[in-house]
Amino acid sequence: MRAPKKSQPPSTGPDTFCQIISGELAAPTVHRDGSTMSFLDHRPLFPGHVLLVPLEHVTTLAELPPAEVDHFFRVAQRLETAVERATGADGSLVLVNNRVSQSVPHLHLHVIPRRFRDGLRFWLGPRRPYASPQEAERTAAGIRDALDLTDLTRSAGPPTAAPE
Repeated sequence: MRAPKKSQPPSTGPDTFCQIISGELAAPTVHRDGSTMSFLDHRPLFPGHVLLVPLEHVTTLAELPPAEVDHFFRVAQRLETAVERATGADGSLVLVNNRVSQSVPHLHLHVIPRRFRDGLRFWLGPRRPYASPQEAERTAAGIRDALDLTDLTRSAGPPTAAPE
């Protein structure tokens, strides 16, 4: 497993989001607390498209300090609800890109309001099915072997064992 890069202190990165966090660039702010900030995307897919960023400069989700993950995603849950309510949306798309398709090299989570038949085609393709059930199992085994759940606690009962 690749070790995450070291993060930088709040708003010291060179990117656009660090400039928004520091106040150097303006953005319509939705919220700000001690570790996160959300603001409207300047090129929204639909009105109400919000970005959630950590104040600490990290590039990918893997780099977000473990102590910040719970708060980050709890804010994301609340933003999802708020965006849907405020825009009258039927649902939402919650999305994080890591490196590939990441337009700003600063972790950011999109909350995009969606409506049935809104014209957005979120395309996940081309699909590449596994050649056999054995290939699928080898792939799952490789991911299981790389998955480090050390020191991860669950609040909803005992951990579930992976199939052998």
